[in-house]
Amino acid sequence: MHCLYLFVPFADYCPISFSPLDVVAEYGASFSVNCSVNSITHQFGLSWERFNNTMEDSEEISRIVDKVTDWEMNVTCYMHSNETQCSQDLPITIYKTPDSVSISTVNHNGPMMEGELYELQCDVHNVAPVQDLTVNWYKGQTLLNQTTFTEASKTPVNKTATLLIRPDRADDGAQYRCEAELDLGAEGPPNSTESALNSEVYYKPQHSSSTETIIKDDKVMLDCTVKANPAPTYTWRSDHLEEKISSSELKSSALSPGNYTCTATNALGRDSKVFIVKGQF
Repeated sequence: MHCLYLFVPFADYCPISFSPLDVVAEYGASFSVNCSVNSITHQFGLSWERFNNTMEDSEEISRIVDKVTDWEMNVTCYMHSNETQCSQDLPITIYKTPDSVSISTVNHNGPMMEGELYELQCDVHNVAPVQDLTVNWYKGQTLLNQTTFTEASKTPVNKTATLLIRPDRADDGAQYRCEAELDLGAEGPPNSTESALNSEVYYKPQHSSSTETIIKDDKVMLDCTVKANPAPTYTWRSDHLEEKISSSELKSSALSPGNYTCTATNALGRDSKVFIVKGQF
């Protein structure tokens, strides 16, 4: 014989508690939870709406969900006693890590040009819940920005985040990363998936100084070497040079006193430096 109980929410205090307090469960996985009652001195019963409607005369009842297959899952524990009747909903978050995370440059392929504006795009596929998703943008180990999402959805969605960058020569070879992170609270495991993009930045030659004075010496070189991408070529001009020289260095001891102009050139531009060679006093 089964008894039928009518349950209504108790307005002031419901002594039901859960362990754990919040359930964070991955879709397709299992979880267990205990429902218990505190401070009850009279006969009482507990039941789970999700599992059955049978009362159990116990201070605690446990249930195990073998497999989470319902994104809209609601679990409620009911209590009935001589003193009161009430219910509590189990706080539950069902999550799914992304199937994939990918980073790309919008409408651009190949090297970036120094000083120009580019848009990076991070595509996150099939993730839930989106309101707990944060996309973290990194350059190397430096956090550049964070993108969050305001809409609420329990079921998996695809999301896109973007970041504007203006690279300079120091960013040549830098790695940009987007990390999709689900913030599931203290009860949830850390969950993040990331994708990386190695950047190549083209920039013109630029010497640190436009002139340099050199005293002739066997150990002293006229060094015109400068960083640039693509790698630069070098040309030298001087009234004292009779042949074309394409190396980045000249030995000062082999030169006559005077001015020697070196020009470093690549596809983006050129930069010149004047070496003033003086004899030993």
